[in-house]
Amino acid sequence: MPSQKQTPVKYYVGVDVGSASVRAALVDECGTVVAHADQPIQIWEPQPDHYEQSSADIWAACCSVTKKVVCGVDASQIRGVGFDATCSLVVLDKQFQPLAVNCEGQNCRNVIMWMDHRAARQVERINATHHRVLSYVGGVMSVEMQPPKLLWIKENLEESCWEKAGCFFDLPDFLSWKATGVTARSLCTVVCKWTYTSDGGWDDSFWKMIGLEDLVKDKYEKIGNHVLSPGEPVGKGLTPEAAKDLGLPEGIAVAASLIDAHAGGLGVIGADVKGHNLPCENQPITARLALICGTSSCHMGVSETPIFVPGVWGPYFSAMVPGLWLNEGGQSATGKLIDHVVRGHGSFPELQAKAAASAHSIYTYLNSHLDLIKKSLPVGFLTVDLHVWPDFHGNRSPLTDLTLKGMVVGLTLSRGLDELALIYLATIQAIALGTRHILEAMEAAGHHISTLFLCGGLSKNPLFVQMHADITGKPVVLSKEVESVLVGAAILGACASGDFASIQEAMAKMGKIGRVVQPNHEHRRFYDKKYEVFLKLVEHQREYRSIMNS
Repeated sequence: MPSQKQTPVKYYVGVDVGSASVRAALVDECGTVVAHADQPIQIWEPQPDHYEQSSADIWAACCSVTKKVVCGVDASQIRGVGFDATCSLVVLDKQFQPLAVNCEGQNCRNVIMWMDHRAARQVERINATHHRVLSYVGGVMSVEMQPPKLLWIKENLEESCWEKAGCFFDLPDFLSWKATGVTARSLCTVVCKWTYTSDGGWDDSFWKMIGLEDLVKDKYEKIGNHVLSPGEPVGKGLTPEAAKDLGLPEGIAVAASLIDAHAGGLGVIGADVKGHNLPCENQPITARLALICGTSSCHMGVSETPIFVPGVWGPYFSAMVPGLWLNEGGQSATGKLIDHVVRGHGSFPELQAKAAASAHSIYTYLNSHLDLIKKSLPVGFLTVDLHVWPDFHGNRSPLTDLTLKGMVVGLTLSRGLDELALIYLATIQAIALGTRHILEAMEAAGHHISTLFLCGGLSKNPLFVQMHADITGKPVVLSKEVESVLVGAAILGACASGDFASIQEAMAKMGKIGRVVQPNHEHRRFYDKKYEVFLKLVEHQREYRSIMNS
């Protein structure tokens, strides 16, 4: 029989810039990751709460990992490129060269990271204005957003940075500019982190009220006056210079970008769930919550009409899924907190040695150790006398209080491996209890969420996943591809290429379910009690602070 000619597979490149590394993946039209690479990037911490990076270092890493994943692939089969990144602030001068965001004048350090809290005083003053745009960020602006950082630069680096600056980019938009030479911004970044509204654009009165009227005078040229929806093609695709840097052909479609958490949401929230016996199967996508958990965690819920949730960012129109409103809860330190607690414990060297001897990661070893010491109890019940309040880096949602501190109740003089395992477990439970706190705020405001969709580094930890199922009482869906954020970035590239009619179509085709983790409902009473204690902890913290400040 004559052989039938097969249609060549179409590929898309997704590039994800996280807090500590850059990753790239080559993803096919069915959402399968066929190649993956990563490379660390540098972080400077010149003083407490100041975190800086280098846009040149980040772009070099993007080029390195992209070249690795496309090596050996027929370039004609690569159809589009999508970028996502943390919502860090990139500053360039009027010649588009890096400009220092520090008193030392180190131009290579031209990025204020998302988790930088140097602008605490500035955000207090912004929130004191009670301007109407704040209703779209849960009523209170976060120090992690861009207006307070811009105000800090003007007030602390006016001559060396503010007056010399030609462009202030959100990091995802910097990447699309480097790829295309076009300074267009993504609706995702400007709506979620800069106070732009999809119906009214920039609000002159806000910028004037907070003392950044300079931005209004130049018609917002420095922060963006050309806005594209995520997934829209940017300019004429890759420039010759960028194509050479990335190892791709000139002119390949480049998509308007997304913030990293939103790319993760895109990669998981639209997956087909038929046949998995999930409560969301016959419900709209608004019954799902995407939880992207890495260094920090983001809780992404969508709605058909705007829902204003106190202490939760949004509603943002079309910031993640076109045509739907987005609310975004979050925890500023989750993976970072677990690392901090585990690595700072006196028994960490012993844990390291034993994990290495067993050829397991430290977290796989800790999970196994908990199974050994639990005896007849469920693992989670081991923390009956040990409780953690997880806001070691302030509370993003739903309390929006960056001054809150972490708490541990129930410590003893013991410092062995058993105690390390228990504080590790209690910390994971505290993070899951924080998710329950956010969910309750969203549901009280009008969301109806029945199922959690997890992705990100922490979703690889089975204990973290099970605790989220047990503590929230909701099933957790894990995607087939662990690297859902990269799949989300690739979905953007697929849309920009024109191969899919819409982001929704690409989400359904390229997002795939892997495993479902059901909650242990018989444990509900225990976790209800843990949650009651959890809420008491912050009550007590506020009470003792009130006493000390009286």
